[in-house]
Amino acid sequence: MTRYRNLSIKQKQIVWAYAFLAIPIVFYGVIRFYPTGNAILISFQDWNLLGDRTWTGLDNYAKLFADPTFWKVFKNTFVYLLIGTPVSLVVSFFIAYHLDKTRFMHGFLRMLYFLPFMTSAVAMAWVWRWFYQPVPIGLFNNFLSTFGIPQIAFLNSTTNALPSILAPAVWAGLGFQIIIFMAGLRAIPQSYYEAARIDGVSTWTVLWEITLPLLKPTIVFIVVFSSIGFLRIFDHVFNMTTGNPGGPLNSTKPLVLMIYETAFSSFDMGYAAAQTVVLFLVLLVVSLLQLRILRDR
Repeated sequence: MTRYRNLSIKQKQIVWAYAFLAIPIVFYGVIRFYPTGNAILISFQDWNLLGDRTWTGLDNYAKLFADPTFWKVFKNTFVYLLIGTPVSLVVSFFIAYHLDKTRFMHGFLRMLYFLPFMTSAVAMAWVWRWFYQPVPIGLFNNFLSTFGIPQIAFLNSTTNALPSILAPAVWAGLGFQIIIFMAGLRAIPQSYYEAARIDGVSTWTVLWEITLPLLKPTIVFIVVFSSIGFLRIFDHVFNMTTGNPGGPLNSTKPLVLMIYETAFSSFDMGYAAAQTVVLFLVLLVVSLLQLRILRDR
């Protein structure tokens, strides 16, 4: 206390600044770094959630890389990423670009597009699951039957199940991406467009040479944010394939669902932790690669 009184005003300000910074740092360390470190530690152990932990070394990772189900799930996870991210990016930009130019009922239309993002993922998944049911329950198959088109096994086909789940997942996230794109479009100075109009530049050239380059920070954010979401997809898959988790022959099962089943159905926490570490590394590598590829030159 005596030392504190002897400090200068500037030194006291530094002490208080570090004191206030220490609170969120400690809080973040407790809720983020400690669980992460503990998960990495558990991945080298055998633990059933109730008994004692026993050290197994790399056995969980050896079991993981020899598991054919893991590689199937790993492939599914990247299919969600490689299809969902570009589709959602293009569709959300197309809607935002044209919605930004719409003045009639602009606020109402923007609210309609954003509404799915605020809706419960569980409720949304069950509604879409109802849409996909066979005749006479399912909306889509009832519509097809009126035109004499054979029914489609949306959720019970190894070919159709994953796209059927990916469609509502993309739709659910469009609202957020549209709002972010519109914010980016509004941030572009109008002077660029006015100069292009005076020079007689075509709309297509304005889009490629002005709009998209100036939207690059927005695009980077949406790509990284969307990619993390698709790599961690869980709610839609879990709720739309409740009777057969992961779909027929695990055709829709992502890595997060495999982690959930391993931890809370099989109670093999060490094996689940190893899967979690792999997912963490995948998220880290994908995010860093995207930031490096899309960064400004």
